[in-house]
Amino acid sequence: MKIIFKYADTYRKAMILALLLMVVELIVELVQPIIMAKIIDEGIVAEDMSIIYFYGAILLAMTLLAFVAGITSSFFAAEVSQGVGHDMRNDMFRRIQMFSAMKIQQFATSTLLTRMTNDVIQVQNLLFAFMRIMLRAPLFIIFGIVMSFTLNIPLALILLATIPVLFVVMFWLMIKGMRLFRHVQERIDQINNVIRENLLAIKLVKAFHRLTFENNRFSKVNKSLKDKNRQALWVMEVVMPIVMLIMNIAMIGLLWFGFIQLETGSARAGEVVGVINYATRMLASFGVFSFLLMNLSRGRASAKRIDDILEQSADDEVIEQRERARIKGEISFDHVSFTYPNTSQEILRNLHFHVKQGEKIGVLGETGSGKTTLLHLIPYLYHPSAGTIYLDGQPIEQLGNQVRYDITLVPQEGFLFSGTILDNITWGNEHLTQEQAEKVAKEAQLHDFIMTLPDTYQTLIGQRGVNLSGGQKQRLSIARALADTPRVLLLDDSTSALDATTESRVLEAIRKRRCTTFIVSQKISSVKDADQIILLEKGSIAGLDTHQQLLQTNTLYQTMWHTQRREGVTLDG
Repeated sequence: MKIIFKYADTYRKAMILALLLMVVELIVELVQPIIMAKIIDEGIVAEDMSIIYFYGAILLAMTLLAFVAGITSSFFAAEVSQGVGHDMRNDMFRRIQMFSAMKIQQFATSTLLTRMTNDVIQVQNLLFAFMRIMLRAPLFIIFGIVMSFTLNIPLALILLATIPVLFVVMFWLMIKGMRLFRHVQERIDQINNVIRENLLAIKLVKAFHRLTFENNRFSKVNKSLKDKNRQALWVMEVVMPIVMLIMNIAMIGLLWFGFIQLETGSARAGEVVGVINYATRMLASFGVFSFLLMNLSRGRASAKRIDDILEQSADDEVIEQRERARIKGEISFDHVSFTYPNTSQEILRNLHFHVKQGEKIGVLGETGSGKTTLLHLIPYLYHPSAGTIYLDGQPIEQLGNQVRYDITLVPQEGFLFSGTILDNITWGNEHLTQEQAEKVAKEAQLHDFIMTLPDTYQTLIGQRGVNLSGGQKQRLSIARALADTPRVLLLDDSTSALDATTESRVLEAIRKRRCTTFIVSQKISSVKDADQIILLEKGSIAGLDTHQQLLQTNTLYQTMWHTQRREGVTLDG
């Protein structure tokens, strides 16, 4: 809960005004039964119309005052709750952006989405309810009992005796509810994860005839959410019947004892009506407690989940353009090893090599040999478990994430954003002109295709490039990388969907650029012209030399070469 009030402190003035106006409503509500008692005893019973008119006018004025105060209080409460939600989402998004690639893998995408949307909404609801109802209800119960003592002490004692029982019941239900609603939020994470996986892989699901399997998988997590939500709601909903039972017993006691007092003349009718009025309003206050407890339980559980994100350390720092150090592209791995957290298997083992500025480096190896991990170490997405990586002679730890300004990574599956083709090309360089965008598109062998589209560079593409082929997405990703004018270019098997001719042209355009380039590939034909080829086997370097030298001296490389020639993959050279 501390995190909620920490954010609410920014809107302190609005929150104070909302609470003060709520207090005005509370005072009016507390005074109304006393005024009604006076109207009955001094006006109706005494048949004095002037008293009825006088106190009736006061009652009407106070009612209007409470109405205006309530409307204004709701306005300020909404300003606070919406402002807090806005700030929380902003801070969570910024903090997630500053997570290391390793840390962000600790949180599933589905749970991050739930925490930034559903959990924030629950906190907003809690904060709004706190300012409008949550304080008002218990305060009315407490001061309502105090005010009832000013009317009739014996009747007030009956009312007082019921309150501790109700508070004990509600406190127990609140503790149980918070635990259950935390489980509900976890089930929402699970169902979001299943939905996300299914939608991303819908073509694969259809191709493998897995519709029934996916429906069953979704039904399972959906039923789990329903059962847990039903259990939590049942706990909350049972509050009202219990409150009604206890308060109705108290009301019967008040009516019975009030009748006796009226018969004996020890109480006036207005006093009895006033105390019963307080009891009725208290019943209404307790009635909203089920709603309040649900908001409190959900809000506390959600606040804890939000805090779990915000309390994570920011691994990366924002580097202003004018402060960053430019790198040239000389790279050295000094006995570098890498192991993923919470695992014991080394993905990379004792890598040692040196790359001069502007060299083209090929990286070959079987699936799982560590090629992609090697590339992720260069832009400081992963931190070495042992050894040191040097950029231009400096340890990469000293440069930190600012190296990414001059290092561009192109993954195998090109991720595209919703917008135009031009938007995606200029995504990494917003200052790019139309002519420059066309130039890099030509280098990526994409310009001719773009010109066949009705709107050319202004053609809209769907999110993730759903209306483009795999090869078109890869070429667009390469064009975006070239537009960033990198000093180090990392191609993670990002020409795998291209035909041999197009791939050759793209790689030739990249070779003409004076940037250090790492080309990960399964095909020797893609890297045989590289200055050096790194051959990985089970995370270790099994060969490091030119194509011709490896072909003469390295058995593993020779095997790959002859296998690919037989399969018609490798070009002679």
